[in-house]
Amino acid sequence: MSFPVITDPFFYAVAIPAVLLMGISKSGFGAGFGSLAAPLMALAVTVPQAAAILMPILLLIDLLGLAAFRRSVDLKLLKFLLPFGLLGTVIGALLFKVLDARIVAGIVGILILVFLAQRLMFPPRADAPHPPRWVGAILTSVSGFTSFVAHAGGPPVAFYVIPMRLSPLVFASTMAYFFFFINLSKWIPYAWLGLIDARNMATSLVLIPLAPLGVWVGVRLAKTMSAVLFYRLLYAGMLLTGCKLVWDGFIAPTVAHSV
Repeated sequence: MSFPVITDPFFYAVAIPAVLLMGISKSGFGAGFGSLAAPLMALAVTVPQAAAILMPILLLIDLLGLAAFRRSVDLKLLKFLLPFGLLGTVIGALLFKVLDARIVAGIVGILILVFLAQRLMFPPRADAPHPPRWVGAILTSVSGFTSFVAHAGGPPVAFYVIPMRLSPLVFASTMAYFFFFINLSKWIPYAWLGLIDARNMATSLVLIPLAPLGVWVGVRLAKTMSAVLFYRLLYAGMLLTGCKLVWDGFIAPTVAHSV
């Protein structure tokens, strides 16, 4: 019996930068570049397989992020976001087998680009009110759903949280805690759907040593970077993510080569 791990060099050429980006983004930027991880890996494997391989890596990144940001989380905001995010994961689990993950990712990409265009053409005033809570409920539910389907949950919830103009540290902390619980909730449904298998988990263990390096870089950036530069990089990450998701969903071939 062959060793149950992916051996294709092309897979690791895209998976290694994907894991590093995820560690940096999930610990430092909360959303943005980290949502590129699954689409990057989907260049070499299917989207569901990429999502499954990333599960243990996400768990480690989330745990490291909790340890780094435990004193800066906005608990009131977190308590509001979590129920809707978990509702989205339930919907994602129920619809997973009847949805095309690439089309879902493409729709998320369009929403990201529309949001960024709106921010560019109509910059928010410093005294602009926060988005209403019903908008937060919808966007956070979408976040849980897209996180389950394609690990692309960062941008939707960021649409709601970014206008609150939190400090970089509070933003990153709250998103770290939010996605820890969201990602933890996905383990049983992923196993139920048959995505947690020996090959995917063995491949994940090969990549997991890269996670602490990405987290270390992300935490240092979140703690030292100015708010202006932080949000510019966040927007840049969301722009790249939006373009990549639209490409994957509506332009690129719909079937990745098998490894």
